[in-house]
Amino acid sequence: MNADAAMSFVRQHGMVLVSARGAMPRLTEAIAGEPIKGSWWAHPKSHQIFAILQELGDSPDILVCRFFGGRVTYIHRRLWPAIVKLASHFQADQLAQVRQEHTATGKHVNHIVEFPKWVPREILEEANLLATQEAEVLLKDFIAKMPR
Repeated sequence: MNADAAMSFVRQHGMVLVSARGAMPRLTEAIAGEPIKGSWWAHPKSHQIFAILQELGDSPDILVCRFFGGRVTYIHRRLWPAIVKLASHFQADQLAQVRQEHTATGKHVNHIVEFPKWVPREILEEANLLATQEAEVLLKDFIAKMPR
């Protein structure tokens, strides 16, 4: 799987876990083309997986957050208006954007952008036009799968 196919995978599903086990599709396994036992870092396609995760994580169409059970979750832009509309139903840490920086020393540093600071103006406008019931329909399958 290449980055375009991975983006299509996220767009199709709307919301995916990056690598954690859960009731949602796992992007690392989609990229690898098979179930991954243990850490994806040990998988033969780890370099490809890493490159694709980085590319998608940098995309303006992907929200990287910890929406689903505190696990790293990629959410496609098509669901953002519904998430904004129903923001009061979620915890602040679920809605915070996680941006990863790769320093010159090779360290990975996470930067958190609190909700709603990461939300583009056009998404706020779409959320205002979206009926609550429509937002609930868009997110119902994801909410039903969330760990309690």
